[in-house]
Amino acid sequence: MNQTRKKINVFWEQLEDTIEQLLRSRNDDRFEAEPLLKQYRDQLRKIDGNLTFHFERDEETEGPVEMIFGCDGFPESIHSVLSLIGAAPELTGIRFKAFNDRYDPVPQVVNIGEELAEMGDFWCALREVKGRLHLEIYMTDSPKVLDMEPRVEAVMIFLDALIGEYELMTRIWTLDWFELPVSPEDHGLIPLGNLRDLFDGQKDVIKPIGITVH
Repeated sequence: MNQTRKKINVFWEQLEDTIEQLLRSRNDDRFEAEPLLKQYRDQLRKIDGNLTFHFERDEETEGPVEMIFGCDGFPESIHSVLSLIGAAPELTGIRFKAFNDRYDPVPQVVNIGEELAEMGDFWCALREVKGRLHLEIYMTDSPKVLDMEPRVEAVMIFLDALIGEYELMTRIWTLDWFELPVSPEDHGLIPLGNLRDLFDGQKDVIKPIGITVH
């Protein structure tokens, strides 16, 4: 058994031993068992430093809690996510999934810390160049340092909701950020909320690839 497989097994064994404690700590949409969550994060980093997880639940259907694993937009770690999910046990009260699916309906507002970001604040362009899709995001006061800007995180949430995390990583070659011009329509831009239809009309002719964020 290779080292990665051993680490994956250790992670699932730890989770199986503690999942009841975690589920009992649930209060509304949060888990109040931070030491356990930290243990999970630490074990995942031993498998692959890009692995992430979060929890969701459809309150309308009262279905099981979903623990969704991703890789923070790094396509080189897609295999780690799929290997992890491939070894997941079946447990009562929780379901394990790889990557964020599209959302219907798509959220129009997201709350990042103390800030609200609205879908209507962002415009985009999707351009096919030599068989590769290039996505451009336009916003007012475009940030120079992306990881310091809450609106960038908001856009990534919107993109997951619009086209899905896996397809974002495997169909979009580059993702670039620009200042929003005064008349975006004159520059061939579209509201970000219209991206799904445009993307779906082009994705099937594009060979799956990775993503480079600039």
